[in-house]
Amino acid sequence: MVSPASHARRSLGALIVFCGLSAAVAASPDTTTPNSAVFPGARNHWVTQANIYQTICSSPAHDSPGGWTKTVRPPLEYTNSIKHRLLEAAHLPPSAIHDYELDHLIPLELGGAPRDPRNLWLQSWTGPWNAHAKDDLERRLNFMVCRGEITLQEAQEAIAGNWIYAYRQFMAGRAEESHRAHSRGW
Repeated sequence: MVSPASHARRSLGALIVFCGLSAAVAASPDTTTPNSAVFPGARNHWVTQANIYQTICSSPAHDSPGGWTKTVRPPLEYTNSIKHRLLEAAHLPPSAIHDYELDHLIPLELGGAPRDPRNLWLQSWTGPWNAHAKDDLERRLNFMVCRGEITLQEAQEAIAGNWIYAYRQFMAGRAEESHRAHSRGW
């Protein structure tokens, strides 16, 4: 259990980090892959290899969209606030809010930190390497972790390191068709 004082220190720390990130975003308009110096990804320390079957691989999480992740996903008010700040820092108009997803670099279904600003970045819904393609990879990696084909750490490192490379590696036969469909906006 996290004490209120510990939670307050962590929230203050996240705010300080976010202020630094906001300045760095303005210099990094690429929304294909995040700037790893600014957005390295962050893990949810409550999710470990030892408890994946109680968390990310629990029956509701694995069998239905958003099952376990619904329990940790931040509220829309929180994510929209960050999304607006990142749009502003990137010198994008507020009207561009619907063109981007506030993405968890290490996704919640792979034990990503829900509220850590180092794990939240703007990802375009359009273009060849868009949020839809990364979502496909996230589901695939979750499936592989839950079947024991790769470890949680391997999945987290792969997606945080370079998600496009991970897509090419783990989506193998699926990559071409899925990538073509998402490039066309399907």
